[in-house]
Parts: sequence; C-alpha cells; structure tokens
Amino acid sequence: MIVQIAHLYGTACLAIVFFQIALIAGVPLGAYTQGGKHEGALPLSGRIVAAVSIPVVLFQALAILSAAGFPGLDWPVWTGWVAFAVQAVTTVLNWITPSKPERAVWGPVTLVMTVMALAVLTA
Repeated sequence: MIVQIAHLYGTACLAIVFFQIALIAGVPLGAYTQGGKHEGALPLSGRIVAAVSIPVVLFQALAILSAAGFPGLDWPVWTGWVAFAVQAVTTVLNWITPSKPERAVWGPVTLVMTVMALAVLTA
C-alpha cells in the first residue's frame, strides 16, 4: 500500500511539474499560483520562480519514492523528511494565499500530498 501511495505522490508531483511548464510557456493561469497577483500569464519573474520550482518538486517526488523503497533509489531517509517539510510549507502557503482560485485548487491537492508523504515516511 505504501508503494502505491508513494507512486500517487510522485504522479501528483509530475502533474505539478507540467503545471509549472505551462506557466513558463505563458498559459494564463496566474490566478492559480504565486498568490494570484497576475490574472493572466506570469511576467518573466514569475516564470523564473516556476522554473526554479521544477527541480524542487522533482526532488520531493524522488525522495518520497526512495523512502517507499523504489528500486534504484537509495537516498538517505532525511531527504524524505526534507521533502515532507517543503510539502507541508507549500500546503500552508496554498491555504493562506489571498488568491481564491489558488486556495480552492491547490489547498486540497497539497494537503492530500502532505498526508501521502507523511504516510510513506511513517510506514
């Protein structure tokens, strides 16, 4: 069961990476990210933030997959806890954002991801 939860977590991370790629490409989803300061496409600075977040999200996915014992991933346990901490902070930020669309979409998504990461780490 833990392996399946880790797989779901990794899949959710991959979806977030694709969302970030869409933001970088100029898809007008600014209301759903970075506090909703930009209704349409993000300015260059916002796109840079989206680009920087991609390796962070990929790290999180790999750390949780490693914690679940996926073959070929033998990362130290602390990396999973770092991924969990980043995920928990992301969840809080998504719930307190002034952007209603961001809260409505990413609040629940990141909360479920936080619970999944914790489940894997405490199994």
